[in-house]
Amino acid sequence: MLLLISAFVLTISSADKPAPKAEKLKWMTLKEAQEAMLTEKRPILIDLYTDWCGWCKVMDKKTYSNSKVIAYLQQNFYTVKLNAETKETVNWNEKAYNFNDANRTNDFALFLTYGRLSYPTTVIMPLDNSGPQPVPGYLEPKELELIVRYFGDGKYGKQPFEEYQKSFKSEW
Repeated sequence: MLLLISAFVLTISSADKPAPKAEKLKWMTLKEAQEAMLTEKRPILIDLYTDWCGWCKVMDKKTYSNSKVIAYLQQNFYTVKLNAETKETVNWNEKAYNFNDANRTNDFALFLTYGRLSYPTTVIMPLDNSGPQPVPGYLEPKELELIVRYFGDGKYGKQPFEEYQKSFKSEW
């Protein structure tokens, strides 16, 4: 009986302790990323989302909360979370993008996706200023790994993606 009571008390007392907080990805604004580029050059990863997008929420919960994803992105990218439907003016490379009533989205989202809106879309802005590289749809950590390592490890523009993909070994 004493053993049961001890086990019960131990269970209750450990339940009161808060769980350790999981590390979170540190998102920047586009302006902060542009300013950071003046100090250290890194590709920019933009998570293009909308508030109503269910798969965007799943990607936040499952992909962008993965510890390996967080560690790699924080070290190799500037990460920006951008609502495609923002009504605020978005400034990029000395150009202002505004909300587009006809498309019910910001013109910057149209620029990033070459007019092919889909949510979520992961957009990489490479260091060579070659233009946005949008990848539409939900990405699991291992799918995101292939893409971000291609850019983050400096293979973009030096090795064809198909060649890189054949030799790639996922670690996530």
